Amino acid sequence: MKNRMVTRKLNSVINGYLFKNKTIILYGARQTGKTTLIHQLLDKIDVKVLIMNADEQDIRELFSDFNPKKLLPYITDQRILLIDEAQRLNEAGLVLMIIHDNYKELQLIVTGSSSFDLANSTKEPLTGRKFEFTLYPFSFAEMTDYHGFLTEKRLIEHRMIFGYYPDIALNIGKEVKLLKSLASSYLYKDLLILGTIKKPVLLEKILKALALQISNEVSYNELAQLLSSDKETIEKYIDLLEKTGIIFRLEGFSRNLRNEIKRNRKIYFYDNGIRNAVLGNFTHLNSRTDAGALWENYMVSERIKYLEYNEIEAGKYFWRTTQKQEIDYIEERQDMLYAFEFKWNPAKKPSVSKTFIKNYPNNEFKVIHPGNFHEFLM
Repeated sequence: MKNRMVTRKLNSVINGYLFKNKTIILYGARQTGKTTLIHQLLDKIDVKVLIMNADEQDIRELFSDFNPKKLLPYITDQRILLIDEAQRLNEAGLVLMIIHDNYKELQLIVTGSSSFDLANSTKEPLTGRKFEFTLYPFSFAEMTDYHGFLTEKRLIEHRMIFGYYPDIALNIGKEVKLLKSLASSYLYKDLLILGTIKKPVLLEKILKALALQISNEVSYNELAQLLSSDKETIEKYIDLLEKTGIIFRLEGFSRNLRNEIKRNRKIYFYDNGIRNAVLGNFTHLNSRTDAGALWENYMVSERIKYLEYNEIEAGKYFWRTTQKQEIDYIEERQDMLYAFEFKWNPAKKPSVSKTFIKNYPNNEFKVIHPGNFHEFLM
């Protein structure tokens, strides 16, 4: 078991997109296992592969003032070129476009931990030339495949506290030390390297404030007042944290009702362990007052992975009215709304809002609790 690697769901997904005359871009936060995934994928393909890491100075120099002839000696007989940490390249989008357009027989694969920078630089040059994927920390489904449903189900409370980052999930007993290291500036290292963040202390305060508000609505104005900042700075920093793969937003669902809340949003962490590390709280669930919030964060983040890895297109929202009628999570797929409430304690039996049913008749409602959550994630 210890010698066996966790098979990532994206492995088979990306394999189906190889050699389609498109550049493959793999995004993901640091330490989610992007390089390992690509190596797993390439090990199963019987073609020559050239791997270049843009963290290395000579590789960055090669692509500086780039023209396609500079690359020719390196790629003779190669079928795949992998550029790791491509956000470190100067004019990354232009470089990748030149390679793509001049070497049609070469499958270009690119990874980047800094999606806000790499995505921005490739948006225009690679329009119509790319397939994009995002790798997250391990998922419930991946770990179930790894050591079985029974074992992973027994570990759910553990995952709600320590999360699924590969190094943490595979090193039982060392979670606190590893998470403290990971949740330090390392996670947003790219933001600091690029000089995007002018106030690192404010960034840390925002993260702590967001960690305390998971499952609740977040107001940028209230955060600004709380942290003695301004709304624009708060919004900018939250946007950067989202693009770095630490947090994500759900907007309020609204179609018909005047009293539906539209402006606020919920903000979740992609990983429960990072959320708890930001607060320095690794207390067992039995002694916590935030078990319900942790359950909701775990369910929503795992659902995001499920949708991504199964290539399911869905709008993702929460729903709330000014009268405080609410639904934790809604997916819009085609003409149907799928509404979910997350209850860590299944004894608390919620009922779906009559207002919601009346105004949105094409819906399905389900309560997700520890007895049935696997149906939601697999």
